Amino acid sequence: EVQLVESGGGLVKAGGSLRLSCATSGFIFDDYAIAWFRQAPGKEREAVSCISSSDGPKYYKDSVKGRFTISSDDAKNTVYLQMNSLKPEDTAVYYCAADLLYCTASWDPYDYWGQGTQVTVSS
Repeated sequence: EVQLVESGGGLVKAGGSLRLSCATSGFIFDDYAIAWFRQAPGKEREAVSCISSSDGPKYYKDSVKGRFTISSDDAKNTVYLQMNSLKPEDTAVYYCAADLLYCTASWDPYDYWGQGTQVTVSS
């Protein structure tokens, strides 16, 4: 059974940091690209970042470049999203998703999704 389990969300003040984790199981980790998406209330789900063994890390939003860092621990089949200098506009539910082979900013191709973790940044 394929599982993606996010953790690490919470409430933080602006300027603070959080590290999200996406623990995966049930598939060959190295074969998949793992992405982070987020969805704020009333807004569409948007791609934030993605990492794959073939392409390395990608960042899809200019607003997170320099503040967010995606990484993976192959031994733990886990992908992390380190979020620093958080802003109220980063408030959203953050989801991780897995796509066979490559990263893409479109949510549709992703095969598997986690349940999401809430990130709330207060001003």
